Amino acid sequence: MTAHIEDHRESGIQTIRLNRADKKNALTPEMYLSIADALRSAQTDPKVRVTVLTGSGDSFTAGNDIGDFVITSNAPKGEKPLAGGSAPFPTFLASLMAAQKPVIAAVNGMAIGVGVTMLMHCDLVYAADTARFGMPFVNLGAVPEAGSSVLIPNMVGRMKAMELFLLGDQFSAQKAQQLGFVNEIFSADQLMPEVMAIAARLVAKPPSAVRETKRLVREHGALLEKAIREEGRTFDAQLRTPESKEALKAFSERRPADFSKFD
Repeated sequence: MTAHIEDHRESGIQTIRLNRADKKNALTPEMYLSIADALRSAQTDPKVRVTVLTGSGDSFTAGNDIGDFVITSNAPKGEKPLAGGSAPFPTFLASLMAAQKPVIAAVNGMAIGVGVTMLMHCDLVYAADTARFGMPFVNLGAVPEAGSSVLIPNMVGRMKAMELFLLGDQFSAQKAQQLGFVNEIFSADQLMPEVMAIAARLVAKPPSAVRETKRLVREHGALLEKAIREEGRTFDAQLRTPESKEALKAFSERRPADFSKFD
């Protein structure tokens, strides 16, 4: 378990906390693998009946660490894939999707990129009133991931999904709730007490009925798996394009990217 991931278990509740507040809890390969290990471990721990996933400081997660995108963009094809193969991100995603016990996300602040798309694979999502959401994949020369190209249009409609993906603007917790990303909003200081109370309610319910209900509701079938594979292949390919290199360079230099020379 990396120092940037906390795994606390008490009274039937596993709390996985992203603990890299100085970097807005941006996710590294080691963090993805640690979360995956914690999720898998909970499935065989009879003392755990529900998992709560949250962040530290003022952020849920700012998404994938940009430094790893830069490494991938400069690597030869096939090396260090972030969204395909047996790399840390798909290992994390597979573990989240395979979790039989309920996973509750407590979005305590900024949720960007995978910080949003991972919510599609949680069972309940609660947010602080100060939380902000965004999926700036296109802005970085990348594409949606985690099956979001299928799940989000199904949830909000194709036109609204295009707006969220293509413009990449951040949006409030209130809008996230209106769109269906969030079940309920709480004040920042009440978020965790409220979420832990909800988790405790789940702990008290018949565990096999909870697991089977989750299984029945979340049967997505082959379409989602195909979308995730295609997203992964395209994501890795896009990170190696000149336009993505320009986007990442501009981000690191804190300037607007110039895509005028690309077609």
